Amino acid sequence: MSTTPTPTASKAPAPPSRSVLTDPTFLRLWAGTTASGLATWALPFVLGLAVLHRDLGAAGLGLVLAARTVGFLAAVAVGGVLADRHSRRAVVLWSALAAAAAAPLLAAGLGRSLVLMTAAAALAGAGQGACRPAFQALTAETVAPERRQQANAAMTMAVRGSTLAGPALTALLAAFLDVPTLLLGIGLLWLVAALVPGKGSTAAAVTATGTTSTAAATATADDPAPRAGFRAEFLEGIREARRHPWFLAGLGALVAVIALGYSATSVALPLISRDRYGTEWVLAAAMTAYTVGALGGALLIARLRPRSQGWAAFAGLGAYGVAPLSLMLPVHPFVVVAAYAVAGIGIELFNVPWFTATQREVAPDKLARVSSLDFLVSYGLAPVGLALIAPAIEHFGVTAVLATCAAACFLVPAAAALVPTARHFARTAPTAKE
Repeated sequence: MSTTPTPTASKAPAPPSRSVLTDPTFLRLWAGTTASGLATWALPFVLGLAVLHRDLGAAGLGLVLAARTVGFLAAVAVGGVLADRHSRRAVVLWSALAAAAAAPLLAAGLGRSLVLMTAAAALAGAGQGACRPAFQALTAETVAPERRQQANAAMTMAVRGSTLAGPALTALLAAFLDVPTLLLGIGLLWLVAALVPGKGSTAAAVTATGTTSTAAATATADDPAPRAGFRAEFLEGIREARRHPWFLAGLGALVAVIALGYSATSVALPLISRDRYGTEWVLAAAMTAYTVGALGGALLIARLRPRSQGWAAFAGLGAYGVAPLSLMLPVHPFVVVAAYAVAGIGIELFNVPWFTATQREVAPDKLARVSSLDFLVSYGLAPVGLALIAPAIEHFGVTAVLATCAAACFLVPAAAALVPTARHFARTAPTAKE
């Protein structure tokens, strides 16, 4: 078990003196993360094209996507332990290679073997899940503390930009390429994610208290301590998360917004766009506005340094409540679109400081495991919310469900903001000089 000391004090990072985008090492990491995000987004869309081309049935699509989700959830915890136990760069390499290997298997099984496609989708999900906490920890190793908020904002902008431009790009490629070729293209994106990022810097992994990551510490140790078992190391990550009340509070608020607010709007928006407004453009415009708002929020938070960053982040997260609120009221469709833009801005005003604080406050040798808890809980409970919202709407009505979810989006982050250490996303408040 690692004997690396854990941080006992925290300092709010000063605004970066120069752009992180001038750092070639970060740009390689950014390119790899962007490629993985684009590949992750593209797979469901390309499989949807397979349904349109009758190479895959609707039931088969559901089975394949479910297998990918199961693979993701099974691997994200394992990936967190492995990324803290071994080189984060190596975990990114092998997990992304696994996802890349799944692409030709999906192409081979298309229209021939649903069993092969299901197994390949599970492998793709496992590669995606294992690399997520490793990428998060590798960012902390690559970028100096004072520039991590800008770096996390750049990562978010890349992902949101891919979501915005991806549909048009994929539709354009689909006019010239068949579905198997598009699946192979997804494999190439995973190869970029595997091969392009460089190694992290030990200097960048130093926290405010001067501690370094396990990999850096054990590399110079004459006689490193024997490793604990997988279960023990995973539980050690849970104990580390419990040391930070702000993290547990933020995780609870995030789960409420995703499992209730996001799930409710995902189900209700298509219905209301059709039944109330009689057109599909409200659905398309609202989702586009959400992505554009998220891009704006990431751009804003790249430079913004609120004095009480935790409270500001929770306020941003709570702003998602305006989306279900706009759907339950008989408002002009442009109000719905504006509400989704506000929700997109708010979600990134939370996400970027949340990731940055986790990289700053969590003990470096446990960062990947704590990050895996974040992904495991938020991604794991999202399908549960989606599964329950539709029956709830049928039983209680869409207005009652949306009102409940909007209230949860407003109240749960507000309650989380009252938790000790939540104001600054830090165990100790920054001093006046900081």
